Amino acid sequence: MTRPEVPDAIRKIADARSAARRAHNWLEADRLRIQLDEAGWKVADAGSLYILERAVAPDEVVDGVTRYGAAGSVPSRLEEPETAVAAVIAIATDWPEDLARFVAAVVAHSTGVQIVVVANAPSASQAAALAALPAEVEVVWLTRRLGHAAALNAGVRRAAAPIVVIADTSIEPQGDLPGALAAALADPTVAVAGPFGIVTEDLRHFSEAPAGQDDVDVIEGYALAFRRADFIARGPFDEHFTFYRNLDVWWSLGLRDYGESDPEDARPRRALRVTSVPVVRYAHRGAEGMTQGQQDRLAKKNFYRVIKLFATRRDLLVNAAVEDEA
Repeated sequence: MTRPEVPDAIRKIADARSAARRAHNWLEADRLRIQLDEAGWKVADAGSLYILERAVAPDEVVDGVTRYGAAGSVPSRLEEPETAVAAVIAIATDWPEDLARFVAAVVAHSTGVQIVVVANAPSASQAAALAALPAEVEVVWLTRRLGHAAALNAGVRRAAAPIVVIADTSIEPQGDLPGALAAALADPTVAVAGPFGIVTEDLRHFSEAPAGQDDVDVIEGYALAFRRADFIARGPFDEHFTFYRNLDVWWSLGLRDYGESDPEDARPRRALRVTSVPVVRYAHRGAEGMTQGQQDRLAKKNFYRVIKLFATRRDLLVNAAVEDEA
């Protein structure tokens, strides 16, 4: 069930999602729902029918600068020609010192890199600090504070490079990290790359990969690189991930999954830990101001989204692959 004001393009996505649900293709149904979310539409299922509702805050113009009410309102550059080696996406909220340190490190060590900072309804001190960023940094302003995935979607829509690096401002690269990650992704067997990787034997308990192990199961969200083409094909990020934890697990596994169009015997693509560039990690601010109980509840909701899609996918695990070859 739809309403007359629903655009044809949105209706087609909703119809395709409904067909995927009827076929029990939950991965495709989730992907299409995410597209609806990012475009500013909420879908509610009613048996074999559905209801679509708009769920987008209006854009605003403040002092001549447009502030966007939703990620899908941000003008996209995803189909434009590539003009940089990599696009680095970071979110600014409440910690101006972290952002300044991170941006300074990227500018000092990298060339030919596009930097996009999402001003996610920042604090007054953070907003003031944005004006001091180098002129080459693009700032995307939002009207209200969006969840973690939605803010990342807003930034990635501005990516004008073949490689996208989403990064937390708690890190400080000591060299050309975007360049090293772009080089790693030149290998078509690699789907996702970054300096920090984790492994699991059961998709429920994760630990940092041992020293010297480069092939991992998941690249952590401190700095996570992937191809822009993959974001177009498999994204956007699921905006139900309002909290950052486990989004990196969901995205890493989703990128590594060979997909329905590949041969049945296709091997999963790789998650590659890149350690050639030292990276300093400072305190992670994502959970600051939350109680442990609040963190756990949000993380658990995200974890259920991961398990829903990948609970039986031991073929995606590095350790499982090693066992199969032994």
